[in-house]
Amino acid sequence: MIAFSQQGSGPALILIHGFCESKEMWKTFVEQLSNNYTVYCPDLPGFGDSPLLENEISLETAAVLLQEWMEENNIHNPIVIGHSLGGYITLALAELLGHGLKAIGLFHSTAFPDDEEKKQTRNKTIGFIKKYGVDKFVESFVPPLFSDQHRSEQADQITELIQAGKMSSQNGLIAFTAAMRDRKDRFELWKNFQGPKLMIAGELDLAVKIDGSRRHQPYASHYHELIGTGHMGMFEEPERTLGIIQDFLKDVEIK
Repeated sequence: MIAFSQQGSGPALILIHGFCESKEMWKTFVEQLSNNYTVYCPDLPGFGDSPLLENEISLETAAVLLQEWMEENNIHNPIVIGHSLGGYITLALAELLGHGLKAIGLFHSTAFPDDEEKKQTRNKTIGFIKKYGVDKFVESFVPPLFSDQHRSEQADQITELIQAGKMSSQNGLIAFTAAMRDRKDRFELWKNFQGPKLMIAGELDLAVKIDGSRRHQPYASHYHELIGTGHMGMFEEPERTLGIIQDFLKDVEIK
């Protein structure tokens, strides 16, 4: 069962949260975007208000669950934008539905799989969560998502995100860490997807390195780098990133 929020009227826009996040992360954007779109924000299984029914999950399974959720709620031909893990699932959904998506966006995300170093980091993350639990993991995980210069400015926001992250299920964190580790290369899908494509990248993103993001640029209809920004541009540069998404949506509708 997928819990979700829905607001506004107009063409369908789905915003998918990232790892250790929930639908609530989009609330500021939804207030603006819902003036022209029906904005759906689902909670992925094991996060927010959506239960994880199995102890294992893959990005493909998550995509199927979202497809079923879309069918149940009569969501057709949506624009889908995902943050981090949400971007990985956006690509899996594009692979599943093909032309059934009007446009896609990767917000601090990538079509590349984990390299061996990143896979080892994922394994260490799983071990840490099993040993120390959700709270200690979230407290250590969230602050480095912000660049150094924004970390002090966004102290209150970081505290709020930590508190929200602590609502994640332990099994959900472990399952999706493994799913991210084992995800396949979808760069060819990114290159060949026929609809408009948005990428928002952070110059100082430690989770999705900028060099990898730049390799996506030739195949993106809209590519933006946020200078001095880490992995959380929607909080570090809220006005700019909202404006980028609004401009992208306008161009999608024109096409």
